[in-house]
Amino acid sequence: MALRAKAPVCWAGPWMSLCRAYSQGIRAASGKLLPFEAIPQSPGNKWIGMLHAWRENGIENYHLEMHQNFQQLGPIFRTNKGGKQRVYVMLPEDLQTLQQADSLQPLRPTLEPWIAYRQDRGLKCGVFLLNGPEWRSQRMKLNPDILSPPAMWNYSPMVDEVAREFCKILKAKVLQNARGSLTLDIRPGIFHYIMEASNVALYGERMGLLGKDPNPTSLKFLAALETMFQSTVQLMFMPRSLSQWIKRAVWKEHFEAWDYIFQHANNCMQKIYQELALSHPHHYSGIMAEMLIRADLSLDAIRTNAVDFTAGSVDTSSYSLLMTLFELARNPKVQQALHQEILESEAAISEKPQRIISELPLLQATLKETLRLYPVGVTVDRVLTSDVVLQNYHIPAGTVVMVSLYSLGRNPTTFTRPECYHPQRWLERKDSISRLPSWGFGFGVRQCVGRRLAKTSILLLLYHMLKNFQLDILTRDDIKMKHYFVLKPSTFPPLTLKAIK
Repeated sequence: MALRAKAPVCWAGPWMSLCRAYSQGIRAASGKLLPFEAIPQSPGNKWIGMLHAWRENGIENYHLEMHQNFQQLGPIFRTNKGGKQRVYVMLPEDLQTLQQADSLQPLRPTLEPWIAYRQDRGLKCGVFLLNGPEWRSQRMKLNPDILSPPAMWNYSPMVDEVAREFCKILKAKVLQNARGSLTLDIRPGIFHYIMEASNVALYGERMGLLGKDPNPTSLKFLAALETMFQSTVQLMFMPRSLSQWIKRAVWKEHFEAWDYIFQHANNCMQKIYQELALSHPHHYSGIMAEMLIRADLSLDAIRTNAVDFTAGSVDTSSYSLLMTLFELARNPKVQQALHQEILESEAAISEKPQRIISELPLLQATLKETLRLYPVGVTVDRVLTSDVVLQNYHIPAGTVVMVSLYSLGRNPTTFTRPECYHPQRWLERKDSISRLPSWGFGFGVRQCVGRRLAKTSILLLLYHMLKNFQLDILTRDDIKMKHYFVLKPSTFPPLTLKAIK
């Protein structure tokens, strides 16, 4: 049996009875629809929480605070912070109701610091920031080159080459040790791998991050991404009308970081454009080249979507990979089952790495299980375009509804023994969980446009890591997670890699 991945907030008995009381008792107590004002409200002054977020540059325990509110108030509650009403839910039935209510152009709240930069520089917004008809128009034109199975079939060998090289370099380091094992901080390597894989799939160009001496220009690009995310967190909780005076230096850092990120895209795009102008390539050379050949989008739209694609993939994929490696290291039976599956599929994957999606069901279930316990995006958000009924409450159009993936994944009424890392739960036919989708990449037509590349990059590296190494860890204690724009580990223990000959 897998070791327990304890939830940071204890699942007490009253939580289960409280869930039943709210999910069943409300409907039984009243045959009529309950008004919005009757939704349980999170305690606290509506301005204090916002001021705390401003002062602390974010809410580090945001996921835990939501979790505790669900325990105390039931499966639906509302907040009023800074005069903005939001409704929070955490049951699959409510997420499914929201998905059914989605229009062809689902609305999401916008990210003001990112939009402010683009407006200031006269740049277009991509699908990550857009809403309405323009979002749908761009998304439909991006899907064939990024999300479609033929696109995945094209870029998977490029990603596989990066994953193979990463493990080859790592194995050489391990074998230098006479014991054939090495204990190391793997975090920098994972970030370098994801950036390298993302860049080669997107632009058809390697960044030189895997070797002994990583490319200095590429390291500066990674540093710009880090600065951009750090400054985003410092700016996103405060209106720009106020922060432009109080946090002028942070805005300067934010804009300069974005300038560097866009310059990287400009340089890559110019190289591809020149290559295409000289001769039409007879081989696949990346997602951007395909978009330029197809010419469905303007050059500005292609560039800004490529930038958003990179910005949105590095942290999210890296932390998902890290937490999967952590759980496998402290769950040796799961690791052994995966190793056996990999051995049985080795010939098929070696011939066609694209089969990583179809040939390894347990490996895919392992990623689902990681995203259940450690969703990088702790909520999936919608701005309602029509009135909706959730838990027998009337929710009017225009309301922001937040689905807490963190609490959904740790709810014992949905997942049996949710504190356990048990990937097999997604494959057991007798378990209704196997019929549930994984919502780690969102839901409906606004699911992450890069999810297929993210899965491919993660699964291919896990495949090569587990084929080459036995993973162990010095401590099996839980890792404290913190919310800092995404859910990330506050610390990460060293991993021990033992070469498999």
